[in-house]
Amino acid sequence: MNARTFRFGSHLEGQSAPVSFQQVAKRFGVVTAVDDLNLDVENGEMLVLLGPSGCGKTTSLRMLAGLESISEGTIRIGETVVNTLPPRARDIAMVFQSYALYSHLTVYENLAYPLRVRKLAKAEIDRRVRDVADVVQIGELLGRKPRELSGGQRQRVALGRAIIRRPAVFLMDEPLSNLDAKLRQHTRGELKRFQRELATTTIYVTHDQAEAMTLADRVAIMDRGVLQQLGPPREVYAKPASVFVAGFLGSPPMNLLNARVTSVAGAPALEIAGTAIQVSGGLAARLATLPAEQNEVILGVRPEEVLIRRDRDPGSVPGEVFVVEDLGNERLVTLDLGGQFAVARVAADYPAEMGENLCFGFDPGRAHLFDPVSNRRLDGTR
Repeated sequence: MNARTFRFGSHLEGQSAPVSFQQVAKRFGVVTAVDDLNLDVENGEMLVLLGPSGCGKTTSLRMLAGLESISEGTIRIGETVVNTLPPRARDIAMVFQSYALYSHLTVYENLAYPLRVRKLAKAEIDRRVRDVADVVQIGELLGRKPRELSGGQRQRVALGRAIIRRPAVFLMDEPLSNLDAKLRQHTRGELKRFQRELATTTIYVTHDQAEAMTLADRVAIMDRGVLQQLGPPREVYAKPASVFVAGFLGSPPMNLLNARVTSVAGAPALEIAGTAIQVSGGLAARLATLPAEQNEVILGVRPEEVLIRRDRDPGSVPGEVFVVEDLGNERLVTLDLGGQFAVARVAADYPAEMGENLCFGFDPGRAHLFDPVSNRRLDGTR
């Protein structure tokens, strides 16, 4: 961090504010886009709203920004209820997927525009523009117009224009979606660094779970307008609250296999694709605590925790290699277990060929159990 960047960051101390959604709902006629959202975002935190298209994450962001009215509930920025405040009175700055730059203005003029609207002195505007340009590393681009910039450079200008406002809250709506994969990864790292240096409350919307895992202090996963789980990314990854979360977070996602609770020689077992496999340790104890009527479960195993075996043993299910994907640094081997499919992440040199017979195994201590009716995590699991 250079001296100018540090000085800019120090200007922002005390400007950030927490955000609170209390029983917030948004309805479009008979369609409920967001339902009973209760969410507190801490001061200076980066919270990522994650979920598929149509899950309500962008609608939640737009309600906070004042671009959508709320149907019920309360939204606060700091101590201020903002339900009926116009966007300009909410002390927020937004960064959009489309950049939203003024094409006829130079980079310098794009950055300066929010300050000129506020009628700051010319010298103060110039100082802030150059400070921000250093923060987002576009100092050499100040004389150019947006059409002369690459996608990554335009996104830096958009970020700079948001930063220069010194808002209480940054709102970011899939700002990296228009970038290619390599540039997206690079810009993701820069964005995380900017947010840490500026220490401004940030709410970031994305459908990309890699962005969520990389950027978030906490991640809020939504589905069909309902908040499914909230927590630090590693915690949510390690202990998903539902089948939806387990299947959404992770690339490839968690393997979810229908299984019947049974026993072998009086010991707890799971039957998968017609094969009963003995289980031991913590998983056996968990199965023993299930209600007597709980005779079916969904078994969850992360691809990196699948144990492929060539020889059958009591803890494995026979299968056939359906496909092998070479990724350079690793391979993904998909096994067909009698109509259910499981993906294993293995070493790049692991020998496996399509059509080959292999067995699916797993560490019982690292398995997850879900209820097939409610799709919720069963109590007592890892």
